[in-house]
Amino acid sequence: MTALILLLVVAGSYLAAHVAFDWIARRYRIVSGAEYLVLGILLGPQLSGLLSPDTLTSLNPLITLALGWTGALLGSQLVLPVLVRIRGWVYRVAFVESLITLVLVTAVELFVLSWTVGLHARDSLVPALALGAMATVSAEAGISVAVRGRGPRDPLVRQFRVSVAMNAVVAILAFGLMTAIVHPAPTLITRAPTTTEWLVINVAIGLVGGALFHLFVGEERKPDRIFIAMVGAVVLISGAAAYLRLSPMIAALVFGMILTNTSRRSSELQAALARVERALYFVMLILAGALWTPSDREWLLPVVLFLGIRALAKTGGARLAARANGRLEELGPNWGRGLLGQGGLALLIGLNYLQRPDLPVSNIVFTAVVASVLLTDLLSARFAQSVFRPESTLAPKPGPAPGSDPTPEAPDEPASPALSGEGPAPAAERGT
Repeated sequence: MTALILLLVVAGSYLAAHVAFDWIARRYRIVSGAEYLVLGILLGPQLSGLLSPDTLTSLNPLITLALGWTGALLGSQLVLPVLVRIRGWVYRVAFVESLITLVLVTAVELFVLSWTVGLHARDSLVPALALGAMATVSAEAGISVAVRGRGPRDPLVRQFRVSVAMNAVVAILAFGLMTAIVHPAPTLITRAPTTTEWLVINVAIGLVGGALFHLFVGEERKPDRIFIAMVGAVVLISGAAAYLRLSPMIAALVFGMILTNTSRRSSELQAALARVERALYFVMLILAGALWTPSDREWLLPVVLFLGIRALAKTGGARLAARANGRLEELGPNWGRGLLGQGGLALLIGLNYLQRPDLPVSNIVFTAVVASVLLTDLLSARFAQSVFRPESTLAPKPGPAPGSDPTPEAPDEPASPALSGEGPAPAAERGT
């Protein structure tokens, strides 16, 4: 009876929250997953208590599965033969912006946490690097609203798609590095692996998983069997990484890249991964809200600075990256505003941090990402819309010089439908 009442309350709360936020989205151009976070807070132990702490603890394997699933889906979109057709400056702009955000937020939080919480420098590096990784992530939701009606060849559309993907990869790698740095020493071997060796083990889990998948399911053609095999593979890979206290996302990212670049049925594999990813994303938003608790430590300054420094790093870093590559006029000085939305991937990284009781100030780290998602996603569509000029954003190109070859330059090829805007992006980045 209790389970039935809980199901009815969750369904009713979901419908109420979704209808209310859907009306707000149409009326005020607000697109986010904030309603699911609010729903989770309402159902969690802090308010109604319908989701008890024991229930939330029992759902940790589901969080691990969502981490692996998101990493595998992102990896499946990195098709190497197509990635190489995008011009190098697009990647350079995206990488420089990602690196500036990661380094700046990590450095500021390293100092602030050492000062306010009283952690030693090494202990402060762990949450600071986690906050830097989460700050690097950008959401697709507001960008998808802003680019409607614009072609994928538009420089800003292409740059946004590549930057969102680059942000995700850099954030996953940075967080994986953090888990390798603070990895507890195993008790069954005489010499603990180094940080580099843990990273190699993390990558090797994805490589072995991809090889085993091809060995046992490589020639399978039925979609249902492919889907079941995919679920089993992601559970195995993410579970193995979590058991070793490593990043499930890195292992699954490598696994997804292997599948999409070595299989002749990569589209079926991507479809299998995308089939339940949106549902997992919404469940993770609700769990994130339910797991959040008010911090009993000096949380205000680290959280406020996280929000402010992230906004400064995203906008300023994007401008510096465009200027350094000679593309400031083409992209515009304020194109980084479109990257301010936070999205579900940041929440998943925060949940992964929260799963580790041995990591310091986990609630401050999680509070920062919850606050960022609630605040930035509400305005992400307006931020992205403000970047585009009323007319075309494509800067006019000069005509060929006299006597030169008039053959036009080959257009850039999109890395994937998610990067080009021709298909759906991962739900962990779309929001609602």
